[in-house]
Amino acid sequence: MLIVTGANGKLGRAVVEQLLKRVPAEEIGVSVRDPNQAQELRERGVRVRRGDYDDAERLHHAFEGASQVLIVSSGIMGEADIPHGIQQHQTAIDTAKRAGVTRVLYTSHIGSSPTSHFAPMIHHAATEKLLKASGMAFTSLRNGYYAASALLLIGGAIKTGELIAPEDGPVAWTAHSDLAEAVAAIISEQKLDGITPNLTGSEAIDMEGITTIASEVLGRTIRRIVVSDEEFRDRMKAQGVLEASINMRMGMFLASRQGDFAQVDPALADLIGRPPKSFREVLKESISQQQG
Repeated sequence: MLIVTGANGKLGRAVVEQLLKRVPAEEIGVSVRDPNQAQELRERGVRVRRGDYDDAERLHHAFEGASQVLIVSSGIMGEADIPHGIQQHQTAIDTAKRAGVTRVLYTSHIGSSPTSHFAPMIHHAATEKLLKASGMAFTSLRNGYYAASALLLIGGAIKTGELIAPEDGPVAWTAHSDLAEAVAAIISEQKLDGITPNLTGSEAIDMEGITTIASEVLGRTIRRIVVSDEEFRDRMKAQGVLEASINMRMGMFLASRQGDFAQVDPALADLIGRPPKSFREVLKESISQQQG
């Protein structure tokens, strides 16, 4: 059986949908914190069980009978959350091993590094270290930066006509749908052992490029305004954004300046058999859905 954790989330649910195109529903299980939100999957024949990275026994039940488990990374909101996040992943890995799972897959990131300015990348690097130490067969999916994050960045700018942020760098924005398709292929065909090549879109774009694309798609000008790090922090504070969240956002910009998210690789295109969606396509789809 193939188990997907976090299947009520955007990536996890998309992976399940792709797996359903490849393997019978009775061979797929999901581990979710709220089974009621996965009722539609249960009705389609997917095994639904409650699972929580903070509850090893409940997670063990969710992993029962699994040959492969996809561990979708737990979300963290800043450096203070890293120890808890690492413990959650340790619990998931240990539980998978205890349940007799033969292979663990993990949703990592192209920027994974123990010295990153961006806290989630430290979290990913620590988890990859745990996977290597586990003695289990594993695949760490070096996913590109989710294009959905760029949509959040541009969302306010579409309303105001201005994207105000500190200096940044190019990012290989990557669609959830493309990654889900690739992950389903990797799981069902048992491809790519260890740390994967970078699974990214085919272009790396900075904030200036994003506003240019948005301007062309919308037919009106969206300006990119660069402010100092200090001014950006002050603006966020004035909007009531919590310090931890401000630090997270600044960490992303600092890491992007260093090129941590700029690596583009053909591996994703090879896995899905076509060019990955461009940011322009992702933006058009998002606007169409909002208007629909």
